[in-house]
Amino acid sequence: MRVLENLQPERVFYHFEEIAKIPHGSGNTKQISDYLVAFAKEHHLEHYQDEINNVIIIKEATEGYENADAVIIQGHMDMVCEKESDCNIDFEKDGLDLYVEDGFVKARGTTLGGDDGIAVAYGLALLEATDIAHPRLEVVITVDEETGMDGAYGIDLSMLKGKKMLNIDSDEEGIFLTSCAGGTSVEATIPVKRITQTGIVLNVKVDGLFGGHSGAEIHKERGNASILMGRVLNNIANEVPFGIISLAGGLKNNAIPRECNASILVPEEAVGLVETIIVEQSEIFKKELFASDADVQVTSVNAGVQEASILDFASINQVLCYLRLVPNGVQHMSQAIPGLVETSLNLGIMELKEDVFVTDTSIRSSVGSRKEDLRDKLVNIIELVGGEAEVVGDYPAWEYKAESKLREEIATAYQAVYGKEPEFTAIHAGLECGILSEKIEGLDCVSFGPANYDIHTPQERLNIESTERVWNFLVEYLKQAR
Repeated sequence: MRVLENLQPERVFYHFEEIAKIPHGSGNTKQISDYLVAFAKEHHLEHYQDEINNVIIIKEATEGYENADAVIIQGHMDMVCEKESDCNIDFEKDGLDLYVEDGFVKARGTTLGGDDGIAVAYGLALLEATDIAHPRLEVVITVDEETGMDGAYGIDLSMLKGKKMLNIDSDEEGIFLTSCAGGTSVEATIPVKRITQTGIVLNVKVDGLFGGHSGAEIHKERGNASILMGRVLNNIANEVPFGIISLAGGLKNNAIPRECNASILVPEEAVGLVETIIVEQSEIFKKELFASDADVQVTSVNAGVQEASILDFASINQVLCYLRLVPNGVQHMSQAIPGLVETSLNLGIMELKEDVFVTDTSIRSSVGSRKEDLRDKLVNIIELVGGEAEVVGDYPAWEYKAESKLREEIATAYQAVYGKEPEFTAIHAGLECGILSEKIEGLDCVSFGPANYDIHTPQERLNIESTERVWNFLVEYLKQAR
């Protein structure tokens, strides 16, 4: 028996479960891309697959809709791969372990991939259906949205006829997005030197944090484990000369780090003092983050006397200086839309290697000049501590379209299904709509989706009833789109 077999809409959850069996983290999309092509061939549908694994599948209009405007259904096939520390799943080769609990679909110990597997599942269910009236459907499924929107940048859309696009990559039911922030990433490479010394090794961990999507949930001001670890190490350095052996936090630049680990070398006579500092810092974090991250903790394990390769004095200063200076979180709120984050950044990945300290920070802003200013500030800080900065993955904001026939059609269909008006708004997180709008002149876009909570974390969960309601809305919209 299939895990999701009794859920409705049956074919949507069938496809979602099939997708979950296939490893499809960002950068590992060949297998799921080929799966989509095989689906298109099985259903004798026009399809395209490019060299970077983007897939487009086209289904002609049903009877009576031949003269209606084509509709683009768009989402991405890659997912953010985050897991609990005790989870043994290998995202490169293993599928997800799905289960149903309290009205939600979840995955044991990992992210669910509802962002954006649900778009793929909706698209496949529409493409195979024989009882749904619709105009020409152009289903566009991109790759690597989560790591820089490379698929959207690289895709050829010249075969499309549609000027209306439904981007199914949002996670609040009833909220329809009409614009979003642009963004970029700044990668830091800071050279370091090592020496060998003997002392007590303490393995320090910051964990118990909630994490989350660095765009959609940055306003909740959840703790960033890497930034917190910087505070811990800096407070130790203020009292005790010590060495850093290893340091690592975060897995994705668009996910708020939930955990950070460091191994440090401490003089034997100072171990008690360092352990006291760690306990005190843990209590400080609990007080500061009582609302957003009540389970935050800083712990240490004494690994005994060891000879270890540690950063020299100058390198420790470089690393700690960077972690104390680097801005993080919300920087500006929108002056146009009350309550909306305008500009933010997230130190997502941090790793100390043998001879370099590397970080990857995601920057977002709906104001281009603010994005550029924050980018330049971060570059200056990196260079100040003796590092080199590389700016990558720049993508444009999706600008609000004052006149939109699509919004009017969305409102009519939503009223028919829900009996109330939808909410149209903007979001701080990045969406592919801005990039794709530059590829199709006059493209009219709206982004929406079912209720999916705590995306980019192992607590991600997809609301089953919401998934069905959004499906019913989608079917109703296509029915009315004559």
